[in-house]
Amino acid sequence: MPKMKHTAKDSVFSYIFREPENLRQLYLALHPEDTDITEEECHPITLENILTSGMVNDLGLLVRNTLIILMEAQSTYSVNITLRLLMYLAKTYKEYVQEHEYNLYNTKPIPIPRPELYMVYVGEPRELPEVLHLSDLYGGGEGDVEVKIHVLKDTGKKTIIDQYIRFCEICDEQRKIYGYTEKAVKEILRICREEGILMPFLLAREKEVEDIMVTLFDEEYIAKTYRRDLLSQGEQNGVLKSLRCLLPATGMPLEQALTLLNIPEPDRPAYREILREQ
Repeated sequence: MPKMKHTAKDSVFSYIFREPENLRQLYLALHPEDTDITEEECHPITLENILTSGMVNDLGLLVRNTLIILMEAQSTYSVNITLRLLMYLAKTYKEYVQEHEYNLYNTKPIPIPRPELYMVYVGEPRELPEVLHLSDLYGGGEGDVEVKIHVLKDTGKKTIIDQYIRFCEICDEQRKIYGYTEKAVKEILRICREEGILMPFLLAREKEVEDIMVTLFDEEYIAKTYRRDLLSQGEQNGVLKSLRCLLPATGMPLEQALTLLNIPEPDRPAYREILREQ
């Protein structure tokens, strides 16, 4: 079974912000005062395969060669994002220095873009801090390195980030109703059209987005079923281990042991068969 490393929401996030205009809109959501920014001044610098597991950061953006924005969308809250984004940032700076052929041993300061790091939270509603710190992971004591991650939530201003968060809410709502199905995908896109979410992008790219979501919904369903099967197998192994210890030690009948362990009646024939063969 291949390891699933994307969700439909994560994939759409990356797909949306491949578009130059959407990159510009994202920057303006973070810096609305900079109204002169152009598409040509926003360059995607998303990294690939920077960790041994093949993880990628969701979005990297270089603005006017003076600002690096790294961003990750997260549906499950984890403070470990501070360490991940630090690693993304280090790799980004390494590539930047190599591209510009800077000499790190030169006595003159190397002009590097300043960084801004963000997490877009799209999970279940919960109270989150506005800023996460790398020092939260230190486990006590002080260190010489600090990293700040700004946590982005819906502002109510209908920015492109707000719209993406709403898109994720719609995904969760419709998946709860229709499961991992094509019907859920079509309903998600229909509601987005009605509410004007991520338009005109979704309208122009609806077929591509639908194909991505159908494929990834299939992958998520397979992964979910696989995890459930592993859990069931683990539970079965645990029951068998208990029976093998309980029966010789007490001498009680198998049926009594199954009752003692609260094994449902429909599951009991399988345990009888396995024990009979051993």
